[in-house]
Amino acid sequence: HKPTYENMRKSLEAMRTHCLHNGVTDISMPRIGCGLDGLEWDKVSAILGEVFENTDIKITVYSL
Repeated sequence: HKPTYENMRKSLEAMRTHCLHNGVTDISMPRIGCGLDGLEWDKVSAILGEVFENTDIKITVYSL
């Protein structure tokens, strides 16, 4: 099954909760949901920003 923007938001919210409860301060990831999954990076990036905006968690995104 391919992800949707709604599923992506819920997954990132769960990740945020996990990070906050476990002291995670840095996350590195590729452009999740894009590529084979077909989501647009601009939309995924905006969701990432919204979900993590009021935290001190640093997100680093790598592109190949």
